[in-house]
Amino acid sequence: MAKVRVGRVGEQLKKELSHIIQFEWKDPGIGFVTVTGVDVTNDLSQAKVFISVLGNEEQKETTLKSLSRGKGFLRTELGKRMRLRHVPDLLFHFDSSIEYGSKIEKLLGTINQEADRP
Repeated sequence: MAKVRVGRVGEQLKKELSHIIQFEWKDPGIGFVTVTGVDVTNDLSQAKVFISVLGNEEQKETTLKSLSRGKGFLRTELGKRMRLRHVPDLLFHFDSSIEYGSKIEKLLGTINQEADRP
């Protein structure tokens, strides 16, 4: 039963964080950010937030630093929107699965093109 609640809280955190970052945060250091997933610990004390950033490595690092600096603002906004006794501490990590998937797709495309040649 507890696993179900942790999953629901994680999904709600993902939804709310995405909305806050996209529409309400006015930080110029934030690039085009997508929240791809949230893993919450069983006691709801920490949440690993996986993000994907469109841009080069410098923009990714700037975005990660801005998110870490604004952790307090994000937790405050989450506290206003969600009925939780304690808002989890947010830990931001890059999610490279989208980049990895596009790289694999590109490689498969080149293999198919080479196979079609006579």
